[in-house]
Amino acid sequence: MDLNIKLSRRAFAGTMGAATLASLAACGGGAATGGSTEASASGSAAEGTKKVTMITDTGGVNDQSFNELSWKGMQQLGSDLGWDVSYIESKQDSDYMTNLDKAVDDGSDLIWGVGFAMGEAVENAANSNPDVKFAIIDNIYENNPSNLTGVAFKQEECSFAVGYVAARMTTSGKVGFVGGIDSEIMQAFEQGYYAGIEYANKEQGLSVTYEGQWAESFGDAAKGKAIAQSQIADGCDVLYHAAGGTGTGMIEACDEAGVYAIGVDQDQAHLAPKAVITSALKRVDQAIYQISQQLISGEKEGGTNVTLGAAEDAVGIAETHDLLPDGVYNDALAVVEKIKKGEIVVPKNADELKSFIASL
Repeated sequence: MDLNIKLSRRAFAGTMGAATLASLAACGGGAATGGSTEASASGSAAEGTKKVTMITDTGGVNDQSFNELSWKGMQQLGSDLGWDVSYIESKQDSDYMTNLDKAVDDGSDLIWGVGFAMGEAVENAANSNPDVKFAIIDNIYENNPSNLTGVAFKQEECSFAVGYVAARMTTSGKVGFVGGIDSEIMQAFEQGYYAGIEYANKEQGLSVTYEGQWAESFGDAAKGKAIAQSQIADGCDVLYHAAGGTGTGMIEACDEAGVYAIGVDQDQAHLAPKAVITSALKRVDQAIYQISQQLISGEKEGGTNVTLGAAEDAVGIAETHDLLPDGVYNDALAVVEKIKKGEIVVPKNADELKSFIASL
């Protein structure tokens, strides 16, 4: 069962703007434990405070992207509510189950897994620990255990918007994509991006072409940079990544080559202000912040899936657009509004993309 919710407008100023959270630095002093790293943060904890633990995927908590944004949501729980929040950083896939078990042993009331790669491990942990609440970002289940909530985003929708921007901003007529680990969930980034390019081609009378490659890693910046350099050598002058820490290498390559980059998950303009023209936003931090409270309070029951997209103000494009002409930025916002209204239904896989292109 999918449960759609509207994320609070308090957290998201503007129609589809970036979240306006103050920047919260990740806690230092993490202690090494086997293949993992732990850190915690909390506000003024009251008696009976709740303990929430986050397990990162192998991209790490400082990936400047997905995991880092998830940790910001956790930190907000600590600062606003005084909850005891912490993360355990996974260095390799084999750490997932070990880290989940540790979070259970530490007395966590709610445990978050970050990323589809630990979907099976989180499900196994939930089945083995029915008295503990679990949730996962970017994975949903056909038959959730009663204590497990799956949270998914319509990343194809924000990817469509930045694909539209890429097609409008290229001068070479060729744009690129660097993906992390190829999977059904990650395909939505690529296919949505490609669809946005084709939509702009039709609307603007363009003939922009596309090149993409998967790095098969979320934590290999060197590989992301090498893939980007190859695409730039092939003539791509706007590149988008959906690759976590791997994508920071793509942004670095674009900055060095003087071509445009598009960030992902959070506003990444600060990584290369002269290169990053926009970012595809997934408001993971606020999903964690709000859903955690709903699960702990009992407002939301486990055993369900939550799907969040443009209609829920959960995906969009960054407010930062210093390198974008106002016309392009406003046109991209208009595209997002069409998606919200259902006037554009964005494809999330190759078959849907073919049908979408044929309908243009």
